[in-house]
Amino acid sequence: MPYTPIVATLGYVLSPDGQRVLMIHRNAREDDQHLGKYNGLGGKMEPGEDIAACMRREIREEAGIECTRMSLRGTLNWPGFGKQGEDWLGFIFVITAFEGEAFTSNPEGTLEWVSVEDLDALPMWEGDRHFLPLVFDQDPRPFHGVMPYKDGRMVSWDVTRL
Repeated sequence: MPYTPIVATLGYVLSPDGQRVLMIHRNAREDDQHLGKYNGLGGKMEPGEDIAACMRREIREEAGIECTRMSLRGTLNWPGFGKQGEDWLGFIFVITAFEGEAFTSNPEGTLEWVSVEDLDALPMWEGDRHFLPLVFDQDPRPFHGVMPYKDGRMVSWDVTRL
């Protein structure tokens, strides 16, 4: 059976000094699978766009800013992560320069600038704690991970750096 995950982006926008990151506190919709959790910005890729265009569009839609410099930090395969057990494949970016003033909220929740050092204290998906250090470290090699989920819980974590 062919593997047909939902392809998506997940981006972490750094402040100009590199000390804070723009996170969304998913607190706006009661039916949100992510309700109460903090997350980066992003979403599903649309037909006709490449993964970088998807990341730029998602940041524009969710935060109202234009990415002017970003880099691909890695990829994550999340088998079973979706509400109905759908598989997801994510391309993880860090955005190091942008134009404009970020929104303070959007239809999914409140946007907050959080110290990179304080990320671990936020309520988030348990799996995020495994890959977030790789997003912000100084290792230039991209990471590629697989993080299966079952019934809303991370089952395992494996990562490779090239």
